Amino acid sequence: MGISSRLAIGMVELNSIARGIETCDFMVKAATVQLLRSSTVCPGKYLVLIAGDTGDVKSSMAVGVRHGGECVVDTLIIPNIHADVIQAISMTTQIEKPGAVGILEYYSVAAAIIGADVAAKAAAVTLIEVRIGYAIGGKGYVTFTGDVGAVRAAVAAAEKEATLLVGTSVIPRPAPEVFQALL
Repeated sequence: MGISSRLAIGMVELNSIARGIETCDFMVKAATVQLLRSSTVCPGKYLVLIAGDTGDVKSSMAVGVRHGGECVVDTLIIPNIHADVIQAISMTTQIEKPGAVGILEYYSVAAAIIGADVAAKAAAVTLIEVRIGYAIGGKGYVTFTGDVGAVRAAVAAAEKEATLLVGTSVIPRPAPEVFQALL
């Protein structure tokens, strides 16, 4: 898909589920944004993830941070996001040609989203999924596919820019069953 100069992603992570749900309502009413995720994440936090034009995302985020107040534990805004990141978070990516697989694992949701954006911009890979927080102890991980050289380049770029990186893997020729399990 490529990079959109106007497309942005924003995230607010809160330590209160009740305040998180309420904050989400304020955020989606504040600007024209797409709600990508609004859910609990381990361990007992709440995550609001939005996308849209950069100005709308910034406006919505400002309302979210203000309303979330002392319950906000982390935020993220990435302007000019690679469009594949949004598809991978929404789990709507269609894989036409399976190839090598790259995996990036992070201690935080925000770090995983940043890593996915870096990897997608660094090489000709297709993001499969950005898994965030739920049932994985608040961690995040990214899976992507492409030719083995591109996958290695994407992993290297993400490692270079990484914060809170747990580990990475490159599987040059995954078994079909393993690849299918990632979809």
